[in-house]
Amino acid sequence: MARRLQTVSQFAAERGFTEPSIRWWIFNAAANGMQALGVVMRIGRRVYIDPEKFDAWLEAQQPQAGAA
Repeated sequence: MARRLQTVSQFAAERGFTEPSIRWWIFNAAANGMQALGVVMRIGRRVYIDPEKFDAWLEAQQPQAGAA
């Protein structure tokens, strides 16, 4: 199954996030869990985002129901 990858610019335009916000998340990918989920792919100097894995990462950032 082929992965659908997008550049940071493409992803920002489609999703409505700012490029600086996305780049900050990518810069901190090891700490925020993006790296563990495989959200970001680097090919040479180019950085790509897997939208499906980003959605999974974003969902994981939500507080769990019933957690106080």
